[in-house]
Amino acid sequence: MEITKQNIIDYAHKYDERNRGTDDEAAEQEITEWFATHRYLNKEKFMRIALWKSKRPKKHYERNDDAIIKEVTRFSLETKNEEIRLKALFIINGVSYPVASFILHFAFPDKYPIMDFRAIWSLGEQQPKSYSFDFWQKYVERVGGIAKETDQRIRTVDKALWEYSRENQTK
Repeated sequence: MEITKQNIIDYAHKYDERNRGTDDEAAEQEITEWFATHRYLNKEKFMRIALWKSKRPKKHYERNDDAIIKEVTRFSLETKNEEIRLKALFIINGVSYPVASFILHFAFPDKYPIMDFRAIWSLGEQQPKSYSFDFWQKYVERVGGIAKETDQRIRTVDKALWEYSRENQTK
């Protein structure tokens, strides 16, 4: 994908148009509103986020206790250490880099993008066999840099990268 302000705006707009009135749009609004007043997730909100990102590990998500989700997410959102912030979320059953990035994005929308194989592809990066903290950190910096250079929000860049892949990546 050629990274220009106009491409970011155009592809993000296509994403928004395709998702208008969907459960995905409603979930995004719901989670954004939740994090505006809460600095943790409960099981209900965790399930909403986790299932929006990936439905396959549902049985793992369901095994989580409400108290553990609250405590782990509260701790993660309060710590200043980036690696601990991310990896603490892995204590929650079913959470890996993509779901953790999703949680962190909605808790800190101006700091973290959502890591997704589609966005990675749109950036021209090779999908790693497994994610690492180093890969995640570079991804956060790259997407944040694009947001800054195009004067767009990180979520707008996320949407554009995802939509570009949806339209152009072969299965």
